[in-house]
Amino acid sequence: MSSILRNWPHLVAILWFITCWVGYTRYAIWKGRDTACLASVLHLYREDWMRRLLLRDNRIADASVIGNLERNASFFASSTLIILAGILTVLGSTDRAVSVLADLPFVQPASRGISELKLLGLAVVFVYAFFTFSWCMRQYNFAAILVGSAPMIGEKHVSEQERKDFAERTARVISLAANQFNFGLRSYYFGLAMLAWFINPWFFVIVTTGVVLVLYRREFHSDVLDVMVYTPTQALEAPKEKVE
Repeated sequence: MSSILRNWPHLVAILWFITCWVGYTRYAIWKGRDTACLASVLHLYREDWMRRLLLRDNRIADASVIGNLERNASFFASSTLIILAGILTVLGSTDRAVSVLADLPFVQPASRGISELKLLGLAVVFVYAFFTFSWCMRQYNFAAILVGSAPMIGEKHVSEQERKDFAERTARVISLAANQFNFGLRSYYFGLAMLAWFINPWFFVIVTTGVVLVLYRREFHSDVLDVMVYTPTQALEAPKEKVE
């Protein structure tokens, strides 16, 4: 009990970290249902993409786009494994890491046990990131199979309703993959915020709050979102007859 009371700032900091991560994820899903955000707007573009895919015979470019998206997820999954290897290496030499951090300015001294808990927490964040990126890769594989099964132009036995259902279904699968990629990127954001915990628990709280604000700004009020939502319309007026 005395140990908990002595380390209560660390307990408050990690509870705030979990609350911000889980709370923002749920809030973003809830708010995105009736508010324009990057996820909802991009899903509409994916539906347009699939509808246009059904209008062309050559789908090489479409398959290439999905392949590029899958490679992005593969890159982050591989990078996550490298980061995890580094964390486990540091975990094996905690005493040396603690002595290095103790020499830095503004760093609050921490015991070996607390330092190991911080490293384990950081490892858990990137383990979660690896699972999200690997699941994202599989879902893009599913999307590639759906694109390969897309009905061709001129297939008379395929109704318009089937084509519409295909476009919506495939766009949904791609959006699910993109959502997993987004969850993985958030893990990186919050993992970087967790590095502040090695300096000071209150600094950790401040950085975590800042990460939430950055994520909210980018997903709901970014310039790129304004560009994708804005659809310019050109008023065309009929030429007026010249009155003499």
